[in-house]
Amino acid sequence: MTSAGGIQIPSRLPLLLTHEGVLLPGSTVRFSVDSPRNMQLVSQRLLKGTSLKSTIIGVIPNTRDPEHDTDDLPTLHKIGTAGIAVQVVGSNWPKPHYTLLITGLCRFSVSSLLKERPFVLAEVEQLDKLEQYTTPATSGTSAEDGELGELSQKFYQAAVQLLGMLDMSVPVVAKFRRLLDSLPRETLPDVVASMIRTSNKEKLQVLDAVSLEERFKKALPMLTRQIEGLKLLQRTRKMSPDNEKRVLSVRKGGVFPGRQFNLDEEDEDDDGDDTTALERKVNGANMPEAALRVCLKELKRLKKMPQSMPEYALTRNYLDLMVELPWSKSTKDCLDIRAARTLLDNDHYAMDKLKRRVLEYLAVRQLKTSLKGPILCFVGPPGVGKTSVGRSIARTLGREFHRIALGGICDQSDIRGHRRTYVGSMPGRIINGLKTVGVNNPVFLLDEVDKLGKSLQGDPAAALLEVLDPEQNHSFTDHYLNVAFDLSQVLFIATANNTATIPPALLDRMEVLQVPGYTQEEKVEIAHRHLIPNQLEQHGLTPQQLHIPQDTTQDIISRYTREAGVRSLERKIGAICRAVAVKVAESHRLTKTETSTENQQQQQEGDKAAPPEMPIVIDHVALKDILGPPLFEMEVSERLTLPGVALGLAWTPLGGEIMFVEASRTEGEGQLTLTGQLGDVMKESAHLAISWLRANAKTYQLTNMVGGPDPLEGTDIHLHFPAGAVTKDGPSAGVTIVTCLASLFSGRLVRSDVAMTGEITLRGLVLPVGGIKDKVLAAHRAGVKRVILPKRNEKDLEELPANVRADLDFITASSLDEVLNASFDGGFPGTSSSHSHPQLSSKL
Repeated sequence: MTSAGGIQIPSRLPLLLTHEGVLLPGSTVRFSVDSPRNMQLVSQRLLKGTSLKSTIIGVIPNTRDPEHDTDDLPTLHKIGTAGIAVQVVGSNWPKPHYTLLITGLCRFSVSSLLKERPFVLAEVEQLDKLEQYTTPATSGTSAEDGELGELSQKFYQAAVQLLGMLDMSVPVVAKFRRLLDSLPRETLPDVVASMIRTSNKEKLQVLDAVSLEERFKKALPMLTRQIEGLKLLQRTRKMSPDNEKRVLSVRKGGVFPGRQFNLDEEDEDDDGDDTTALERKVNGANMPEAALRVCLKELKRLKKMPQSMPEYALTRNYLDLMVELPWSKSTKDCLDIRAARTLLDNDHYAMDKLKRRVLEYLAVRQLKTSLKGPILCFVGPPGVGKTSVGRSIARTLGREFHRIALGGICDQSDIRGHRRTYVGSMPGRIINGLKTVGVNNPVFLLDEVDKLGKSLQGDPAAALLEVLDPEQNHSFTDHYLNVAFDLSQVLFIATANNTATIPPALLDRMEVLQVPGYTQEEKVEIAHRHLIPNQLEQHGLTPQQLHIPQDTTQDIISRYTREAGVRSLERKIGAICRAVAVKVAESHRLTKTETSTENQQQQQEGDKAAPPEMPIVIDHVALKDILGPPLFEMEVSERLTLPGVALGLAWTPLGGEIMFVEASRTEGEGQLTLTGQLGDVMKESAHLAISWLRANAKTYQLTNMVGGPDPLEGTDIHLHFPAGAVTKDGPSAGVTIVTCLASLFSGRLVRSDVAMTGEITLRGLVLPVGGIKDKVLAAHRAGVKRVILPKRNEKDLEELPANVRADLDFITASSLDEVLNASFDGGFPGTSSSHSHPQLSSKL
């Protein structure tokens, strides 16, 4: 490779065709290689070669658009750069490619192509001397005098001027300084053109300038333009050293002579403004002292941090969130109580207790503005409108509304956020919700608070303790924020179907408002006020097309749905609307395509295809056609045809239910069999009932099968609770079991219109039970006339609607004597009250 003329490149060179970037002698550039020819060149020549000579290749700029690249060889550029491959890196992602690091040696021109496949091999002619790029500058090798000398001097001075404007602490600038001192002047245009920011087109002009003079002339305007741009930038910006560093930051990928400074003002200069804008926002966010201190500290760190650090984005996100949180933004409450009452009444029928509580809150708000938001918990069966009442409350108060579904959450960081040390950390749902609504006094609906789960990630119910405590939530600390946020102005409303699964500590923090199921009359009202208009609108019908009379609605409620809420009712009304929609759509088609021939056909067919008369009225016959035969029958009396059957009242999360208790006896050894999936408490009630009846058998003239004084002697008793697949438990079936067994042992029928509930003791006392309103409503639905309740549950009757109280005959009993007396026609033999005064009936 050496000759008298100095170092030579091989006369035959494999050529690398590049779309991106131009390699100039003296610079090092990284190229990505993925075209078939270039891949072959790398794999067969660079990777298999053993000598230094095999690492020298020619780099020719391919000016054709890579999008429209074809398989045939493009017309090659006249001049290329011979370069030495310093590094080869292969990768398979996103597609197979190599990355080459190539240092330019000298220019060459292509004499002729020797072969095109598998890679291009060409006969080349060297154009530059190689020594000038490798030997340091000496006094002897300066450029000749005359115009060329003047040009090179001018170029050198401009390069020194550019260096003077840059910050020497940046590694690339220091490298530039060294190169400027060590390289001969004639190599400067190539080196400088590759280092300053220029387009590929301009670099191509420098590459094509074979004569040194022309090269200086091409590169000098680029250098002066760069200096002018920098001067302008300094004038407009009054540059701080920080900014200079940033403006001259090197592009990613290591520092090589060919890497470029970023010296134009448009590129990455918005970041400085970004942090100042962020600082302005932080100061204007009106946050408390402690939060502001944390934010300013983070902002200080952010300014010192290079953007490429992963922590930069994390800190940036944190500050953005802190700025967006509504530290002091709130909506004004609409405190017109009369308007609020009207709005609530329009939105929801019944639910008096809930409405009263909201109006109380409003009234107190009016008298004292700094009232803490209460934490209400609506507990009731599904479908009674707990969630929609929450939405109405927000509308009434004129506040923002945000719903957080807690069903199935089993990670405490869902509530309280993750610490910022974790990858992908986020604030919890409470803080997220506040960010979403943008005010600090919204109505937060925590839906299904009884459905929270527990897992290895902690207990979310325990995390809610802080959120739902009016004494603590003025300084709620989210793990992500790590500063206290005031939640005391938020009105929290939790909803649950059952309080049994809510941890006691959490339940203690909330004000529980029971939302019982609706009575039949309330359901009819709700259907005609809300459900029917809503369903008509959803199905594109008008009241002129479909009419559902009140008695039909009552029929749907009593015979097709059995629920505490109104969800099934709404679905049934939807089914009716769909059936009518079909009829209406058919009649539309008929009227549109009506022709004389069709008229004739209609006359022949009779009135079969005639459009129905509007409005279509749904009567009992139509109801049966659309919804099928009734699902539930209300006939209770038929079941009470034998001694040993009594009717009890049970409470379920879906509302009240009526429940039969059946007993039979056979000859045996005095054993008691219990069936119907009973819990422990219910089994104990049955044993208790038997013990009391045996103890009082003489008083009440109860006998065994052969007439003996002990009802259990030589007799086996079987107690059954129908609906065997449903688990049943609770103490309130005690009085029903006693009545059922008393009927069996005495051979008398229990009254068919009596239902009862109550817990019993061994002394024959009747103790109070819960869920009275739901149970009484179930009895009313089932057509029962008399309800026996414990004396101490008398207070619960006040909650019942007036029409239900008027329809039912309530007997409040404090002892089993009174229960038995009220359960049988004409009283029960042996009961004290049968001789003294008549039943204590109350028509409350």
